[in-house]
Amino acid sequence: MDYLDLFIGSEGVLGVVTEATLRLLPVPESVLSGVVFFGSDHKALNAVEAWRGTAGLRMLEYMDGPSLALLRTRSYDVPEQANAALLIEACVTGDDDVEIWLNRLEDAAALSEASWFGTTAADRERFRVFRHALPEAVNDIVRRRGFLKMGTDFAVPVHRNREMMARYRDALEVQFPGDYVVFGHIGDAHVHINLLPRDQAAVERGRALVRSFAETVVGMGGVVAAEHGLGKRKRDLLTLQWGPGELAAMRELKHRFDPDWLLGRGTLFTAQS
Repeated sequence: MDYLDLFIGSEGVLGVVTEATLRLLPVPESVLSGVVFFGSDHKALNAVEAWRGTAGLRMLEYMDGPSLALLRTRSYDVPEQANAALLIEACVTGDDDVEIWLNRLEDAAALSEASWFGTTAADRERFRVFRHALPEAVNDIVRRRGFLKMGTDFAVPVHRNREMMARYRDALEVQFPGDYVVFGHIGDAHVHINLLPRDQAAVERGRALVRSFAETVVGMGGVVAAEHGLGKRKRDLLTLQWGPGELAAMRELKHRFDPDWLLGRGTLFTAQS
């Protein structure tokens, strides 16, 4: 493992980055972007499986029905018949590529006439704003209800995606009906569950549910932190994925980089030992 891979995901417990060198990628000549709506979650997940390996596809994001319902309350003109959406960006080289995508939409039974598409940078920015309006709305609800945000950062192997999505939905509809949204990077089988508790009892119920989800994810060969890390509030999930020997190796590595344990106190490890 080189230093780059070592520091990625270490959550600041090994050192501080003081300088970074970036390598730029060329801008594609033409990008087709869109918010593709579906009448059911089942159809959206079918499209994910069909499109995931498509050449030139550079973004495949997901929003569930509750997410779209929340955005409707924020004055976004989301079609009433839409119960799921996929946000896509794909490199295209001409009319033939666009025609191929139109055929894909038809094959996937998407709500093509109601969906949004564009090929300009302004279109991509408009869709980006739509995408980011969702976590902003979640954060606003959490603040107004007076509780800490409760979200997951789990990912499973892509071939277990549909199974894990069903596990999520079944449990959420029983324990948090009307008080959750699911969105995120479904192309990598990495979606974020966001719980919106209304009282302390729901907070406690949510903590137990998140841990149960984590156990299921690990059992499927997935990870408990795919993007945002764990931090102080979720560090206990480390023990679900890694055994005592592996955790001891992590602590020893931290000791070598930070012998006085000055960095990230309590972020992943409670104390020096």
